[in-house]
Amino acid sequence: MIEHIPFGRTGHNSSRTIFGAAALGAMSQDRANSVLELLPSYGVNHIDTAASYGDSELRLAPWLANHRDSVFLATKTGDRTAEGARESLRQSLERLDVAQVDLIQMHNLVDEAEWQTAMGPGGALEALIAAREAGLVRFIGVTGHGTRVAEMHLRSLERFDFDSVLLPYNFSMMQQPEYAADFEALLTLCQQREVAVQTIKSIARRRWTDQDEDKRFSWYMPLREPQALRRAVHYVLARPGLFLNTSSDATLLGETLTAAAESEAAPDDQTLMRDIARMGIEPLFVRGISDSV
Repeated sequence: MIEHIPFGRTGHNSSRTIFGAAALGAMSQDRANSVLELLPSYGVNHIDTAASYGDSELRLAPWLANHRDSVFLATKTGDRTAEGARESLRQSLERLDVAQVDLIQMHNLVDEAEWQTAMGPGGALEALIAAREAGLVRFIGVTGHGTRVAEMHLRSLERFDFDSVLLPYNFSMMQQPEYAADFEALLTLCQQREVAVQTIKSIARRRWTDQDEDKRFSWYMPLREPQALRRAVHYVLARPGLFLNTSSDATLLGETLTAAAESEAAPDDQTLMRDIARMGIEPLFVRGISDSV
């Protein structure tokens, strides 16, 4: 079974591996049901979806009808104005067929202009605070991609006391000194404030190229070699307090959950560097070159 730890200061003990429900976005309901049935057997009790994840919220609704009380449910809004975020949350609650979500997150809040809108007067944050006061959500978080996300999350935490953050974390990303320094500063602040830290892209290999002929179930190429995948999962979970959000490639969910249920020490850097050389692993985000999804 996967370890459970406090999800920040929310009072909920979440599985350290969180199901990334983007995986359900293009599935039939029958296929989604079979994927979701994996979760209880590994002790996964936290689900993360978003308004923009295709049909994910709709695919979750039938399963939630029987499991709502046993999971921490998170969704996201990409809208930056109060009006847009209010409507996005309303639609998410309707699609999920629930009266309340545990966590609403501002999705990929990294762009400066979008940040100013969302965090300012009439911005999305105002609507989410009002939704919390109305009992539609319990907690508020912020997420992001790119090499500047940790820096922007630090700014967001200066402006508002968010309950959670979400950002990329894997060995290749942490080989970039600027990103690693920003990540460590963010992690230190979050630990001081008991803010939950969720990580994404644990099993990312590199971006797709025009020459790749593999079937694509995520926007990046994932690791498929079993031992490299295990090491990538163990690298994240060996860091105390971090949560790992699973990939949108559901074909790798079972392997990821199995690796997450193992009690393993972090792989040594030399082994991970050999994986990088052998498999052509590259950071998905490089400052000034590839900072967007």
